[in-house]
Amino acid sequence: MPDVHRPARRLLRRAAAAAAEEFGGVLTMRRLAGLGYDHSAIRREIDGDRWQRLGTHTVALHTGGVSDEGRRWRAVWEVAEGVALVDGVSSLQAVGLTGYHEPVVHVSVPRNAQCPEADGVRIHRVTRTPGEVQSCGLPRTAPEVATLRAAAWARSDRQAALVLCLAVQQRLTTGHRLLSTFRVVRNRGRRPFVRQVLRDVADGAQSLGELDFAVLCRRYDIPPPHRQVLRRTARGRIYLDVRWAGSRLVVEIDGAGHRVGLSVTDDNLRQNEVSLTGDVVLRIDLVGLRVHEPAFMAQVRSGVLGRPTPPPPAERG
Repeated sequence: MPDVHRPARRLLRRAAAAAAEEFGGVLTMRRLAGLGYDHSAIRREIDGDRWQRLGTHTVALHTGGVSDEGRRWRAVWEVAEGVALVDGVSSLQAVGLTGYHEPVVHVSVPRNAQCPEADGVRIHRVTRTPGEVQSCGLPRTAPEVATLRAAAWARSDRQAALVLCLAVQQRLTTGHRLLSTFRVVRNRGRRPFVRQVLRDVADGAQSLGELDFAVLCRRYDIPPPHRQVLRRTARGRIYLDVRWAGSRLVVEIDGAGHRVGLSVTDDNLRQNEVSLTGDVVLRIDLVGLRVHEPAFMAQVRSGVLGRPTPPPPAERG
């Protein structure tokens, strides 16, 4: 006997699939009900291995793996729709961040919110700031807020520095916008470290004076260097960031500006000219120095003193 309900079910499934496209292939029970599905109909689709349940409120309209977009919508719906925001690195990934793996979805809720836990979701209670909520699409925080929180919630200084650099390098925000937002967003995690990395990212080559490389040299028992040493080469006059009298060692400290446009090419030409005169050039990027200070300074000490140095202290993160 033909199933008289089958055409209606097909139409209903098509409508549900079309609605789910906006949400990465997932929908809430409430949205399905608005399309005409009651609990019995939803249960029939799940029992028939056409759909899968993803929690108390969320259903995937397929039985395969859930997309990243679907996982983010599910996180908001399972924690508290209308209250939870995708935040931190998860918010950045929603607008295109690449090169950073995170197994869970990060969401934030107001400090006094009572929300259930959800598998694969990390909930952070925060103090909301004006303008942090993106007004359309996925409920998420603005890139500047998300970047700063991602750095605060990272598992190590290395990961914090990585997400700060990636967000700027991939043009999701700028160093100056991050510094401005830093004054408003009151994250508790590693604020002095984040502040310094932001200055490095925003100021670029200007940060050498703030860094005060001579102070680091004293800390690691390295003789004091000369800074901004003039050298005449086939390409004209150049200034070396750091050089030691009586040594062939040159240290060039690169800010964020050294990674933009043709700056890398200019730096390569500059370094090659110096190397051809017999000097040894060590390149140190400012953010790397924040994260791997002992290792970089051990290399500098070895180059200046001309002998092996003991292993550096354990690095942060």
